[in-house]
Amino acid sequence: MQSAADRREALKAVYEQARGCEKCPQLAATRTTVVFGAGNADADLMFVGEAPGANEDKQGLPFVGSAGKLLEKLLGEIGLARADVFIANVLKCRPPGNRDPHPTEIEACQDYLWRQIDLIQPLVLCTLGNFSTKLLRGDPTGITRLHGSAEVRVIGPRAVRLYPIYHPAAALYTPSMLDTLRADFARIPGLLAQPAPDQPEPVPEVEPEVVQVPAAEPEVEESVREADQLGLF
Repeated sequence: MQSAADRREALKAVYEQARGCEKCPQLAATRTTVVFGAGNADADLMFVGEAPGANEDKQGLPFVGSAGKLLEKLLGEIGLARADVFIANVLKCRPPGNRDPHPTEIEACQDYLWRQIDLIQPLVLCTLGNFSTKLLRGDPTGITRLHGSAEVRVIGPRAVRLYPIYHPAAALYTPSMLDTLRADFARIPGLLAQPAPDQPEPVPEVEPEVVQVPAAEPEVEESVREADQLGLF
């Protein structure tokens, strides 16, 4: 079993791999930076959204706009801070014009998310909104029916307690939904207090192919973004 320090180092290695990813030519050509995710590498609580927006693409951090501020407020109401959790998205690059991710992009990017979940080992994984909920459940059932109901699911190689809730942006567009979001957030401490789900038998590891990517000299702004991401896990 990997120690917490080993898992953090492995997570940094995944980040380094993701930041040079060019599996999706359009996303690689139009992004400002890869938004890998940020937070506590030992977090019991992890959030997964859809994809970075314009602010996230510029800063290299997830949920830094109005929806992120509301997320932090809701966390504070249940005694948690942003630094206590890990926040990521299904896609690590902003789709042009904030369009929906394409199926080929999801397939190309999903291994990064599976590896994040496997290394962070959250007890509870909150999907934010329809998109990430449908993807991680592998089911078309919408968030309206599922929000506020937890279930144990195997995501990638790891079993987690999956907890779908509305995306914070929904409450920004429809203020009456804020009460629903608050009620769903209020259940999170109880879910975190439950025993960890039983894990599936591990699949024998296959030695990954190592691809050498020439290191480009980073610009100052990119170096700052990298420090922000790596400094949080």
